[in-house]
Amino acid sequence: MTVTAPSAPLALTSGQLPRYIEPMLLAGVAVVVAGVQLLMGDFNLAVWLILTAVLYLIAVGVGSSIVENRRKAVDRVVRGLVTVAFLLAVAPLISTLWTVVSKGLEVVNWQFITQVGGTAFDPNTLEVVATAGAWQAITGTLIITGIAALISVPIGILAAVYLVEYAQPNNPLRRAITFLVDVMTGIPSIVAGLFAFSLFSLIVGPKAFSGFSASIALCVLMIPIVIRSTEEMLRLVPADLREASLALGVPRSATIIKVVLRTAASGIITGVVLAVARVVGETAPIFIAASFTDNFNANPFEGPMQTLPVMAYTAYSFPGQDIDASQAQAWGAAFLLVVLVVIFNLIARIVAAVFAPKAR
Repeated sequence: MTVTAPSAPLALTSGQLPRYIEPMLLAGVAVVVAGVQLLMGDFNLAVWLILTAVLYLIAVGVGSSIVENRRKAVDRVVRGLVTVAFLLAVAPLISTLWTVVSKGLEVVNWQFITQVGGTAFDPNTLEVVATAGAWQAITGTLIITGIAALISVPIGILAAVYLVEYAQPNNPLRRAITFLVDVMTGIPSIVAGLFAFSLFSLIVGPKAFSGFSASIALCVLMIPIVIRSTEEMLRLVPADLREASLALGVPRSATIIKVVLRTAASGIITGVVLAVARVVGETAPIFIAASFTDNFNANPFEGPMQTLPVMAYTAYSFPGQDIDASQAQAWGAAFLLVVLVVIFNLIARIVAAVFAPKAR
């Protein structure tokens, strides 16, 4: 009978820390650091988080190098650094959302949404009465953004179709358009507002504040985003589909409309919705081109218009006699703006899921 010697333990599986050691070690370090700070009588959240992260990485690295090996210790430390970097990136977002939602929910109700806000003089009490409301800002936001989308989306899609389907790689016009799109993508938003206000000042005079002027400013910001997103989606369409359609005698224009654009519809619509969500929160160009007002104005071609981001900025920066009421108005506008952006992003995801090619 042959006796087989016991096999030696594998280097990768021997001396391994338990799976639950990392969360337990993190919790233990956090409790110890918090206890030390409380004993010293000076608890600081930022210091607690930083010390917890540093001491946890040191502890997990030393423990893993003793029990396991150097390679696994480095792996655990690097994984911990990546996790800490992720938490540092997410923490400001969570903090901002929590602040906006918590303060905005105290103000936002159905009356706040459907009522025109502003100030009015009460002749009976001889006081200036402030009315909380955001209907004029909601209406202005939807009108200005809608006009900007109606202008930018056709221009952006047609420009992307030309760049991908018609223009040759060495075409000077194609190079010029690509260069201009890159430049427009990086320009500050306030420059777009100055451009729109200057343009309409030359056309209608010094009193050029209007919602349409603000829409033109947003078009300058939207068009390069739509062009870039549509261009990338069109390049993802397989060339075999184009060649098969052309081989059947279908004209090039019909091939682009019925084959290429239909195939890339999901990505194009998603890019358009995200571009709208990107510009709906712009403050500087709208503040310059459309100014601000507490009055209700649904005419985009005459007079200043109010929007949610401008309303939040002006209510916080230029409060009325009741500072608390003005700040509450600003938080309410900020909350409604966040809700609007979330709705646009949800629409983009739903559209992407509906129009995405179905697997067979």
